[in-house]
Amino acid sequence: MGYADLEFEKEAVFLVTGGAGFIGSNLCEAILNMGYQVRCLDNLSTGKQENVDLFLNNPLYTFIKGDITDLNTCMSACDGVDYVLNQAAWGSVPRSIDMPLYYEQVNIRGTLNMMEAARQKKVKKFVYASSSSVYGDYPVLPKVEGKEGNLLSPYALTKKVDEEYGKLYTKLYGLDTYGLRYFNVFGRRQDPNGTYAAVIPKFIKQLMNDEQPVINGDGKQSRDFTYIENVIEANLKACKASHEAAGQTYNIAYGGREYLIDIYYTLEKTLGKEIEPKFGPERAGDIKDSNADISKAKYYLGYNPEWTFERGIKEAIAWYQKHL
Repeated sequence: MGYADLEFEKEAVFLVTGGAGFIGSNLCEAILNMGYQVRCLDNLSTGKQENVDLFLNNPLYTFIKGDITDLNTCMSACDGVDYVLNQAAWGSVPRSIDMPLYYEQVNIRGTLNMMEAARQKKVKKFVYASSSSVYGDYPVLPKVEGKEGNLLSPYALTKKVDEEYGKLYTKLYGLDTYGLRYFNVFGRRQDPNGTYAAVIPKFIKQLMNDEQPVINGDGKQSRDFTYIENVIEANLKACKASHEAAGQTYNIAYGGREYLIDIYYTLEKTLGKEIEPKFGPERAGDIKDSNADISKAKYYLGYNPEWTFERGIKEAIAWYQKHL
């Protein structure tokens, strides 16, 4: 079962932080389509107003322009909220290497502000975005929760600290927290622009524009690419999870493994292009291979991802062809 059949209290109120971003806006849309109230909190530093403009006429939707680094904003946003889906953060491993202080401020202090506000306002469930980057240089595949290596970037460190706070807030304060370690999420509304853009939308846009993409490294690095619908399912099922499942982290992926060079040629073929890529230097802080064991999320959250990479990439390409 996906998430469409999940039922919450009739008057349930969801707060999605970072709700104007790629993952956040998709969460807002899914919850609104289910008929529940959504508050979107975003400072629009990386999120985009256009991602949420389509909800403006929905009476169940409220937009709050604000920053999670401000505790008063977090407190106000959590007032009367049942479920918090905390997606607000700055992503990108390379950018975090350039801006470590900013990442600490947003990703650690901001998340802690949200946990504290959720605790004080007696939120039922606090679900937050973590990352597969916390596995660091641990070489064994598939990645299993509890077997992590040395962290390779400030971004990874911020997510690991968030997880530790999540454990403490469940243990000390009884706030049900669930950390979702996302593995290379892709899909509609993911930004293809900028130096730090994710690889799939970036390649799609470049190929559509007949530009020659650059692959960092030899292209033989592998990733567990995860379509956005699977991530929506994980967030909503975490909101239904037991207290016994709280204070823990979960791999959220499909459980597959795709090589970057293969993905490139798949995109090239699907888009009807013949453009050989360039190969550039490896990116600092990058993990070579990534593949998730999702058995823990299946057991504790009832997570059962239905979207394969092949199915998801077709949907993603179709969306970009329509919107770029």
